[in-house]
Amino acid sequence: MAYGIWLSYNNQQEGFQVPVNPSSIEMSDGSKGATYDIVELGEISVIKHPKLTTYRFSSIFPAQRYPFVDVPLLQTLTSANESSVKVKTNPYVDYITRWMATKRPIRFVFTGDTFDINEAVSIESFDWKEAAGSSGDIEYTLALRKYVFYSAQRLIVKTAAGGGGKKLANAGKPRADDREKPKTYTLRAGDTLWKVAKSVLGNGDRWREIQKLNGLTDAQLKKLAVGKVLKLPT
Repeated sequence: MAYGIWLSYNNQQEGFQVPVNPSSIEMSDGSKGATYDIVELGEISVIKHPKLTTYRFSSIFPAQRYPFVDVPLLQTLTSANESSVKVKTNPYVDYITRWMATKRPIRFVFTGDTFDINEAVSIESFDWKEAAGSSGDIEYTLALRKYVFYSAQRLIVKTAAGGGGKKLANAGKPRADDREKPKTYTLRAGDTLWKVAKSVLGNGDRWREIQKLNGLTDAQLKKLAVGKVLKLPT
């Protein structure tokens, strides 16, 4: 299986594969729960919607081909400043900074051995510098956050019978309910344990709980059978 990271913009109209895979990718999930003190009851905890997942990784954008780089490199860009002096710019840095300036999400795709990621994300931070003595190599750290597409919901004003005033009714999607989560999941084509944990349990990092509960070995994770029924943790 190919291991790699791809970043693209505007429905893949432009983008690139990260030329040097990072040694690790940090993924952070959390909740925004709050606690309150109730008279004669004490402290209670209110569970709220989980925070958006954050992805962070560090690597280099090489200025030349190295033996460990096995993907085509973007060509160095050349631009002119106000003094008409030709200035070389790193194409990877140029793409990312330009995407940030648009204030629009990009697409983050990661393929690995045990799970895949394919998310719309916002670029939260991009720290980079030219490595000393490296002939133009760029060291960088990129932080991405899952992006949820949203839009304003149309409201309909309804007049109560008998002239009893007006009420606002949401004409959009119904509110989510709090029904009990399913106890099993039937695998479909393209599923990984991380994707199942993310979509059903709300936290991709819980995929190891599913693996342990179903007694799956690491080798079996690479060949999950379509139609297999998995038990889910509570």
